[in-house]
Amino acid sequence: MIKRLFDVVSAALGLLVLAPLLLLAAVWIKLDSPGPVLFRQTRVGRLGVPFTIHKFRTMRVAPGPAITVGADPRITRSGHFLRQTKLDELPQLWDVLRGAMSLVGPRPELARYVELYPAELRERVLAVRPGITDPASLAFSHEAELLAAAQDAEREYREVVMPAKLKLSAEYAASASLMTDLRLILATLARVLRG
Repeated sequence: MIKRLFDVVSAALGLLVLAPLLLLAAVWIKLDSPGPVLFRQTRVGRLGVPFTIHKFRTMRVAPGPAITVGADPRITRSGHFLRQTKLDELPQLWDVLRGAMSLVGPRPELARYVELYPAELRERVLAVRPGITDPASLAFSHEAELLAAAQDAEREYREVVMPAKLKLSAEYAASASLMTDLRLILATLARVLRG
């Protein structure tokens, strides 16, 4: 209950304070390349219920792999900056406000990856709301570069990166608290400010 109240208040304040920045980002995206301002995708949420996640669009509207690897040529000029600064994640404050997400929680995955989760870990991770940040996000902040160095990015993600992230997410879900969330939010902000 306290966590949800914290999420609602923080997300509402964040959207209010950051409104000018969100507007500037939206205008830049629209001027930079044709297509919608927001990227929407179905992810698996709490208790396995699918929901639509929102991000600023950082790539050209073109077919391609689901995993973004290194300097993907589909990434736009504005998208490169938004990804580097993590500003592309800000629309998820709306997802937090509407109850689909939390500020801190396991990052929501695509259904095809959730199907690969071991049953015990799946139950534990999906017992809590997915979040904008979590320990796995911090540990794998350079995931795109890591996958770019692999011979088979999809296989590397499924067999190496995803299991490691899942383990961290399950550990968070088992011991989450407001103090833990505050520490992770501060660590995330510090990482973003350091670039």
